[in-house]
Amino acid sequence: MQRLQAFKYELQPDGEQERDMRRFAGSCRFVFNKALALQKENYEAGNKFIGYVAMAKQLTDWRNGTETPWLKEAPCHPQQHALKDLEKAYKNFFAKRADFPRFKRKGNGDSFRYPDHTQIKLDQDNSRIFLPKLGWLRYRNSRNVVGDLCNVTVSSNGGKWFVSIQTKRAVEPSVPTATTAIGIDVGIARFATMNDGSHIAPLNSFKKHQQRLAKYQRRMSRKVKFSNNWKKAKAKVQKIHTVIANARKDFLHKTTTTISQNHAIVCIEDLQVSKMSKSAAGTQEQPGRGVQQKSRLNRSILDQGWGEFRRQLEYKLEWNGGMLLVVPAYNTSQTCPCCRHVSEDNRKTQAQFKCVECEYENNADTVGAINILERGYRLLACGERVQSNRSMKQEPTEVSQLTVS
Repeated sequence: MQRLQAFKYELQPDGEQERDMRRFAGSCRFVFNKALALQKENYEAGNKFIGYVAMAKQLTDWRNGTETPWLKEAPCHPQQHALKDLEKAYKNFFAKRADFPRFKRKGNGDSFRYPDHTQIKLDQDNSRIFLPKLGWLRYRNSRNVVGDLCNVTVSSNGGKWFVSIQTKRAVEPSVPTATTAIGIDVGIARFATMNDGSHIAPLNSFKKHQQRLAKYQRRMSRKVKFSNNWKKAKAKVQKIHTVIANARKDFLHKTTTTISQNHAIVCIEDLQVSKMSKSAAGTQEQPGRGVQQKSRLNRSILDQGWGEFRRQLEYKLEWNGGMLLVVPAYNTSQTCPCCRHVSEDNRKTQAQFKCVECEYENNADTVGAINILERGYRLLACGERVQSNRSMKQEPTEVSQLTVS
């Protein structure tokens, strides 16, 4: 089995290398934006989509032309990869997996990638890496890189530069040491509730820093835009955002590692986070209701990182020989696990569940986790996917004999 894995380190460049990295990231951003503008012009003229090969020829003209000769000072391969990123963004849009590509803005996710591994040299013993037109750069060597080098991505975040080294290697399929299955219901009051009644408390990293972040954002808004004082205030705001993101990422990695090592099968809900956190503001003609309450709910939902939680669980379970089962999310906390009765009246409050038919009583999140595990069993045993029809009063029960032990 081929395993792709990335190893990320903080770079320690000198002043000249840092300036060059900012220039290289800027040139890739320029190429992406110029190609996107060209694609839009081409589309408005009624012509077909310009493929990567034709766009790469345009890049050669841009590098050798008189209007943008500075593009030639940056390495060519990262700029070509920026064109591939644009083509991939268009394909995702055509396949309805993403929104229409947008122009990139300076200071927002500055990065560039070296796709050719033959141009890269890695000296782990001396904690340094060689990149074209940058030379040898030192990095904080926290762990060894394992596998054959594929590509390298250089990125900026919070005023620091990082290098991500992607490798691939052949590994033997893992056999899970754990033999248990678990259902997980994610939420806001409880980050994750298991079918056995245990739960993991939420971190709420954004909520902890919200007031401090708002204070520095107010200070930033009072400065003259793009002045030196404005840039200093912006750096403080970015630093708080970095602290929030790093705390959330650390929490999710520790949680998913523990779950993937202790369970062979994990069942979770198929949550559409983008739809759940959609704004309720509406339009000027039809303004929404409860906008402020929905805004607070959206912040709480996005603060949990449910999408990243699912992504990490998926690959960590695969590495450990386990399996992640994603089941439909409808009615999981309104269905009685004993008599299978479905009703909104079963959920008395946000946390309390009491069946109106058999009077089964439990925490609502625990009930949801029990139903998620049962649906995972049904999916694993029969390949059954319960149709997401909210008008149905009762779920199909052809294989409902599988119960949670």
